Amino acid sequence: MNLEDKITSREIGDLLYASGLSVGTAESCTGGRIAEGIIAIPGASNYFKGGIIAYSDEVKENILHVNTETLKEHTAFSEEVAKEMVSGAINALKVSYAIASTGVAGPGGALPGIPVGTIWIACGTKDDIVTEKLSLDYGRDINLAIATGKALHLFLTYLKERNITVEVAEE
Repeated sequence: MNLEDKITSREIGDLLYASGLSVGTAESCTGGRIAEGIIAIPGASNYFKGGIIAYSDEVKENILHVNTETLKEHTAFSEEVAKEMVSGAINALKVSYAIASTGVAGPGGALPGIPVGTIWIACGTKDDIVTEKLSLDYGRDINLAIATGKALHLFLTYLKERNITVEVAEE
């Protein structure tokens, strides 16, 4: 985890800790790296409730309740699936927010129209989910590191845009 990601994780932690809100993750291609980024900060147990590694479609369907038709129509590497993963994680983990990732990290796994490095990240609440499509081609390790950092940053931006703030006591 690089310094920028640690700073982002610290800011996320400060906002969630102060607000009493919680977060969980639903990760496919990143395989737990987003959760690892969140728990790198001491005190994360106050707001991070857990993560689900949904590497297979079966786990996406059975644990996160991603719709089978969504997977068939859009593939597992889609914005629609990323959104359903957010909702599924919120329900399964009983959290305020969730962060999700799904995609093709490489070097194989590409599909027609979905090249290696196509990764969808998503975050939010059940009723307010934002997404970002990444198009990377720097090799598996770098693709996953970038996706992890982007997911953390997307979530921090999401919190700030919705005015989740740290209350500063006046002296």
